[in-house]
Amino acid sequence: MQTLRRSKVRDQATEQIKQYIVERKLVPGDRLPTETQLAETLGISRLSLREATKSLEFLGIVQSKTGVGLTVGRIDMGRVTEHLGFHSGLLDVDPQQLIDSRVILETGVLPHVVRRMKEDATIETNLRDIVRQFTSARDLKTFITLDIQFHRSLLEASGLLPLVAFGDLLHVFFQRFRESVKQAGWKRGVESHRRLVDFLADGKLDDATAELRKHIESHQERLP
Repeated sequence: MQTLRRSKVRDQATEQIKQYIVERKLVPGDRLPTETQLAETLGISRLSLREATKSLEFLGIVQSKTGVGLTVGRIDMGRVTEHLGFHSGLLDVDPQQLIDSRVILETGVLPHVVRRMKEDATIETNLRDIVRQFTSARDLKTFITLDIQFHRSLLEASGLLPLVAFGDLLHVFFQRFRESVKQAGWKRGVESHRRLVDFLADGKLDDATAELRKHIESHQERLP
């Protein structure tokens, strides 16, 4: 019971530190008060503060440097997704909600992709290059890697970088769907990617949206 109580105190301290950063509109690089000052401000022990800052350091929210103290850091999304990747198999995530979330996120950025594709020819080139690489994929691992790369590049093409981070998180939980794809489904997936790029390049937003929705919702065929 003592362990549970200590864990709860640490979690509360973690939330307090995050709230402190938000309320004061601190940005990466800004210094936080000393350990003693921050503990007094938040009304917690220095031990609870240390435990909380260790958790936040893991995610990159705060950084601790000798001679500098605590500063606001930058969230390391790579580490976050690795952490969630371990837990994804242990969490009860509704498959249909994952599919719906990806549909909303990825189709939602398409107007921005169409607009930016007209301004930057490298966007279309990059997406078509990934589609070409699909044709030489000989194993499921390569296919999955390219599929993740394609959909991440699609989000990046929108220029809405915060949404790329959300996409990374969704892809972690979506892994089991990709692993259930049979080789016969690879060809359909490649053709769908190719049609999507064609529609985007031609500025056919409605057709691109319908194609992407159909592509993502095809995972419903593998729902238990």
